[in-house]
Amino acid sequence: MERHFQEELQTLQERLLEMGGLAEERVRSAVAGLAGSDIPRLTTVSGGDEPINELHIEIDRRAFQLLALHQPMAVDLRAIVAALKINTDLERVGDLAVNVAEAARRYLMHPPVKQLLDIPRMGDIAQAMLRDALDAFVKRDLDLAQHVLDEDDSLDALKSQIFRELLAYMVRDQATVEPALDLILISRHLERIGDHATNIAEDVIFMVSARDVRHHADSLPPQA
Repeated sequence: MERHFQEELQTLQERLLEMGGLAEERVRSAVAGLAGSDIPRLTTVSGGDEPINELHIEIDRRAFQLLALHQPMAVDLRAIVAALKINTDLERVGDLAVNVAEAARRYLMHPPVKQLLDIPRMGDIAQAMLRDALDAFVKRDLDLAQHVLDEDDSLDALKSQIFRELLAYMVRDQATVEPALDLILISRHLERIGDHATNIAEDVIFMVSARDVRHHADSLPPQA
């Protein structure tokens, strides 16, 4: 029975990694489509969320079956609860990639406002955070999870910088208002993707150490 449980738990983790890979690729394609003015690529991102949705349903089903059939305790229970929460975060990352692609398509209908440097950088950071958070989940690596939490400040700083720069463009030239707003939206979507990666890292810390670090609650004592 224990061996079967561990095999099922391993399969659950593998499905989460598969879903994470799909979500990360969609973010990468959306940002690359913007940077390369690639409308067909952006259209593919906007309409291709079915594989993520299917995995979302499958992972929930597998997790609930493990809870119902095996009644796990301690770290195994926390691992399954974490998987359920991570599953939701990854599905939302997929949705945010769609949002980025749709805003990018609108932006490309206008003359460019500025050279795109910081938004691709935000995309790189968000993808790396997502990848590291999932690696931390599989490896149960607290240091890597903490690294993801630390990286969130970089995304926040870039989002603020982008907003200030684009606001200056909009003040100087009213024709830039609509496309600049789409760039601001894209930066906010990328920042939200980083927030979901942070959520995953927080779940890893709770899974491994039973410490709840949400809302800076790391002073709470460990639970059994």
